[in-house]
Amino acid sequence: MIIGVPTEVKTDEYRIGMLPVGAQLLVEDGHTVLIQKGAGLGSGFEDERYTSVGATLVDSAEEVYGKSEMVVKVKEPQNEEIKLLKEDQILFCYFHFAGSRELTEGCLKSGVAAVSFETLEDSQGRLPLLTPMSEVAGKLSIQEGAKSLERPMQGRGILLGGVPGVPPANVLIIGGGVVGANAARVAAGLGANVVVMDINLDRMRYLDETMPPNVTTIYSDPQSVEFHAQQSDLVIGAVLIPGALAPILIRKSLLPTMKKRSVLVDVSIDQGGSFETSRPTTHTDPTFVVDDVVHYCVANMPGAVGRTSSQALGNATLHYCRELANQGLDAFLEMSPGRRTALNMRHGKLTYKAIADTFPDLPTA
Repeated sequence: MIIGVPTEVKTDEYRIGMLPVGAQLLVEDGHTVLIQKGAGLGSGFEDERYTSVGATLVDSAEEVYGKSEMVVKVKEPQNEEIKLLKEDQILFCYFHFAGSRELTEGCLKSGVAAVSFETLEDSQGRLPLLTPMSEVAGKLSIQEGAKSLERPMQGRGILLGGVPGVPPANVLIIGGGVVGANAARVAAGLGANVVVMDINLDRMRYLDETMPPNVTTIYSDPQSVEFHAQQSDLVIGAVLIPGALAPILIRKSLLPTMKKRSVLVDVSIDQGGSFETSRPTTHTDPTFVVDDVVHYCVANMPGAVGRTSSQALGNATLHYCRELANQGLDAFLEMSPGRRTALNMRHGKLTYKAIADTFPDLPTA
């Protein structure tokens, strides 16, 4: 199989979809690996790292997409990339289709087979290709939230952990999954008062047993969310419904009752966002203010730490990438129910229920 890896073109995206070791193993498996020149530079992987293991450099994205039977990348194809997709070509990456009708319709029209990182499940129903980026995003959410609380960034001018004689910040994390747990550990480590909310009692019991003493778990219901949001300096939206639009957790009407210049970090923005006032932003221009509340809604948070993120993602995806290349798409999908859930669309039809439910007027298989 001919496998292509293009340079990511989403704004402020520095990751690459394949590590040099991935190219090496695929070449050893008998495949041809095409790497667009400079694709790994944002993550610190020079072209020579790929050519030295047998990959072939190509000059342009047009050549990558034009020659490849399977394209491995990180983020969803941008408008200029959608035009390059071919019918029945396998595209293996993050899509987050529910968050964008334009993207969904464009990929459907192309006829591409969209195999999605974020909906592939393992034997226990976990999301092994989403988990590493959720870990990164969870930790970054606190790092970026703490920065956004600084006055030059339009925040309240609060140090997250406080100092002797001055109280620390109050941090609310809505969602106790991978993102929320990583955010809680970082916030607690910095000395903040942390509240984690979830609706899964078993998950909250686990967090209660494993988190530091400055982390409190609270059952998530509308009244509790409203109360704790009003007490918080920093709120992290970390709720995930695989493949579907994120639920709205904080309405616009709540913002005027929150602390002035408090910060909302919407980790769910790729799936539409969990705050009613959210809209996607970039690392170059990460925040905006609504009703005196700072919003941080960067749609590719892990892209800022491209080397760490590329390594974590490459470690997770390599096994599945080799399976796809060695077995072919049909055999790959038959290997397990979790691999079948990775297919979001094929032959111009949606194949994943949560996306089809989001766009009921679009064709389904």
